[in-house]
Order: sequence, then C-alpha cells, then structure tokens
Amino acid sequence: MGLTTPATRRVTILGSTGSVGCSTVDLIAREPERFPVEALTAQSNVTLLAEQALSLKARLAVIGDEALLPELRQRLAGSGIEAAAGVEAIVEAADRPADLVMAAIVGAAGLEPTLAAVRRGAIVALANKESLVCAGPLVMREAALHGATILPVDSEHNAIFQVFDFDAPETVDRVILTASGGPFRTLSLGDMRDVTPAQAIAHPVWSMGAKISVDSATLMNKGLELIEASFLFSVPEAKIEVLIHPQSVIHSMVSYVDGSVLAQLGTPDMRTPIAVALAWPGRMPTPAARLDLAAIAKLTFEVPDFARFPALNLTRQALQSGGSAPTILNAANEVAVDAFLNGRIGFLDITRIVEQTLSRVPSGPLGELAAVHEADGAARRYAAHLIDPTDDDRVVRVQTRGRNRR
Repeated sequence: MGLTTPATRRVTILGSTGSVGCSTVDLIAREPERFPVEALTAQSNVTLLAEQALSLKARLAVIGDEALLPELRQRLAGSGIEAAAGVEAIVEAADRPADLVMAAIVGAAGLEPTLAAVRRGAIVALANKESLVCAGPLVMREAALHGATILPVDSEHNAIFQVFDFDAPETVDRVILTASGGPFRTLSLGDMRDVTPAQAIAHPVWSMGAKISVDSATLMNKGLELIEASFLFSVPEAKIEVLIHPQSVIHSMVSYVDGSVLAQLGTPDMRTPIAVALAWPGRMPTPAARLDLAAIAKLTFEVPDFARFPALNLTRQALQSGGSAPTILNAANEVAVDAFLNGRIGFLDITRIVEQTLSRVPSGPLGELAAVHEADGAARRYAAHLIDPTDDDRVVRVQTRGRNRR
C-alpha cells in the first residue's frame, strides 16, 4: 500500500509574509481544519504577520526584528497567540512540533531554521534554495540521519520531483531545468548596463520578491537552482541542462536512458507546487488557473546566452569546485543584489562582484555549520569591499543569533 496524506497536518511557515509564505497562507486558509498552524515567522512585516496569525489561529508568531516585539504583542493581545522575537526565536519556531515546515525565508538567513526542522525529522517543504546552495551536503546528510523528508517547492525542482524515478535513478540520463529568461532575455549587453532596479524586478511571468526577481534577471536564480537540483536529486552537474522557455508552461523535464522525456506542465502559479508539498503524497485543489494548451498554441525554447548571462557558468564552476565555493558564490550574490537594489552598483556589476569574490576567497571543506558561516562571512566582507573599498564598516555579515525575547 502506498503512502497516504494524513487527515490533518500541522504546519509551520518560516517567512510567512513573503511571496511563497503568502501563497502558502492562501492555500491553508481555504482548508484550515486540514492544516492547523503551529507557528508563523517574518522578519519585519509585523502588521501582516499579526493578521495572518489571527486569521489562521496560529499558536506562535515570531518577528525577526526584536524592536517590533511590543507592536506584535499589542496586535495579538487577547488572542492567546504567543509572541516572540529574534533570530533564535525563529530557529525555535522551526523546532516546534509541526508535521510540515514551509521553509520560505529568503537567503542564507533561512539555513539555521531549515536545519532545525530537518534535525527533528520533519517534512520540510523547501522554498529556501540558498540552504542547499550554501550547505547542500550538510543538509542532505542531516536529513538522512534524522529521517527528515525534503520536498522541493521551487517550481522547477517540484516538477522534477514529480517525474523523477527515485526507484531507479540510474535510468536518468539528463535533468532539464527550464527558465523564462527573465525581463532582459532579448536585451543587448550594452542596454543591460543602464537597467534600473524597478526594471529588474518586473518579471514577465512570475510574481516574486525583489531579490529573487533580480536573480531571475541575471539568471543567477537558475544557476542556484542547478546547484540545488544536483544536491536534491544526487545528479552530477554535467547531467543538468538549462533551457530557456519564455512561456513558463513546462516547469522542468527529466530525460531517461530509453529516450523518454517526462515533463511537468502547468500555469505559472506558485500555489501549485506549494500544494504538492502540503498534500504530499496526495493532492489538494488549488485556485490556480487551468492550463489551456490550445489557447497558448505555441511553446518555444532557446539555448541560454552565456555571454550576456555569465551567472550560469559561475554557478557551474562553483558546483564543480565543491566545498564552500557555492557558499561563497551565494553570499557574494546576496551582497551584490542588495547593493544593486539600493542603487550602489549597476546591474552588470552583480555578476562581476560574484566572479571576483569566487576567484579570490579561498574555498574549503564544509564539515559543519561553523564552516558555512565562516565561508559566508568571508565572502560577504570581500564582496562589500569590492562595492566600496573606502567603507570598512559597511560589511554585510551573517545574521547573528540575537537574544530571544518573549
């Protein structure tokens, strides 16, 4: 007999006010009896966090910014919902007894909470690709050790998950990641020099947060997904391809040794892969628009232009190098994207800073979390120095654990 979805599944959402978090809240709100909520966390959007906690009757709400704890308590007064603040409290929220943890915190800040959920053997719906990019071997090792189940939420990896033969992985010939190409797919290299943050975050297909939208514009997001796919499915880098598919209907494909290619199709709505994770191994209804291939009529594909989008090759180099190289790449990219969004560097400077940081910061083995933090911090300091060599105090550091206040 196959696995069945339990009648109820208690859920914690890490990063509930972000794009993926809000989509998860939307789905859970449609079936609150099926998905009771243990905890919700957010970094600074205290108003929305409180609204979500009250609506879903969460047991705990955590705000990352400790200065906002009094306001959170005020908004939750009389509800019986526990309030907490700080980085440590977010990690503790992940460690609470939920059946499934939606890991949707953006960036390397999501690593420790994700590991906390993994180490107690939870089902982890992973939307935080940086956790695997920064510490893929560590996360997968801990998942195997503690019996955790990792369900990918990124649309591409969720697609692969649905068509990958886990019983016979040796029959997989290639994994094909599709990419929309982003807002600058047809833009010349010269024109890219002058693009603005507002243009970069205007994704032609998906509705996403600012950071991931910029990553999609540079195609760094697809490169990070390549690294994530290698760790998630134990597929070597040489067997993973990236294909530009502007319509974003085919979310990814798996090619097998007999010539068969299995693909997962659907409209570009993150609620579909989120629902796959929430209801796994079953299914649940979603309000996502149904795919009408006749209306679309035409699906097109292109090979990526590596000259205009060098991030793809940088991520391959980092994966080939192994050790902390992917950690260094991710940290440098987070610093560079933040600088671009704040008008401190140009669009093309993002990959330049990543490339220089990757080539200059030494890579080493990643045995434990401390090594991840060390590599991450070194890369952030070097990237920050490249952006502004005169400002020694402006260093983007790993988020340190703050005092847990309740």
